Order: sequence, then C-alpha cells, then structure tokens
Amino acid sequence: MADNRADTRVSMRTPLARVKGLGASGHGVEHWWIQRVTAVANVPLIISFVIIVAALAASPSYQDAIAIISHPLIAIILLLAVLSVANHMRLGMQVFIEDYVHEKGYKLAALIANNFYATIIGVACLYAILKISLGRILL
Repeated sequence: MADNRADTRVSMRTPLARVKGLGASGHGVEHWWIQRVTAVANVPLIISFVIIVAALAASPSYQDAIAIISHPLIAIILLLAVLSVANHMRLGMQVFIEDYVHEKGYKLAALIANNFYATIIGVACLYAILKISLGRILL
C-alpha cells in the first residue's frame, strides 16, 4: 500500500499551524520574547535609575534635583525605565494570572485589572517625568 500523503513526516500540527508557524496557544512565542527582551533591557535601565536616584538624594537642594531630572539624557533614561518596567510587570502578572486563576470570570477581571493598573502606573510616572523635565523649558 502506497503512502499518498504529500509530507510523510509525522506531525501533530495542522497544515494551517505549520504555515503560520504558531504554537499550540495560537500566538507563538511573542509574549515569551517580549518578556525576555524587557528583562534584559531592565538591567541597565534599573542600574541607571539607581544611580540617578542616588544623585538626587545627594543633591543639596530642590533646584539641583529638578536640574538633574530636566537633563534630556536623564529624562529619556527615566522614561525608558518606566516603559520597560511597566510592560515587564504587566506581562509577568499576566502569566501568573493565566497560570493560577482558574475561574474564567475571575481570570478575565484580574487580566483587565492588571492591564489598567500597569497603564495607570506607567502613565502617572511618564506624566511626572515629562512635567518635571519639560517644565523647566516651558517656564
């Protein structure tokens, strides 16, 4: 008896899944990669953040602290740190919720709350940094 299949290799994947290159969950490894990339990006950003906060703590006056944050390079580092950390936090909590919350209603509510929380925290931090750094220019 002849094998009439086009591809004789044994595979559990459907032809559509093979064409799209997606994993079993339907979204491939995008989530995994983004979480790893933000984790790697967080290392130098958090080190820079700690150095900036130490410089702010050592500054003798409020005006000196505002001058430090108003520097464009410092503001950009702080903005990138906030964006990367907020996104990494959201992705990590999403994985935790998806793995350990089993009731669909609670899972949906927790995922929505997680997205809102990360967005609110990120926007509040971005607003504060931009207000301080651009406030000096606009005055």
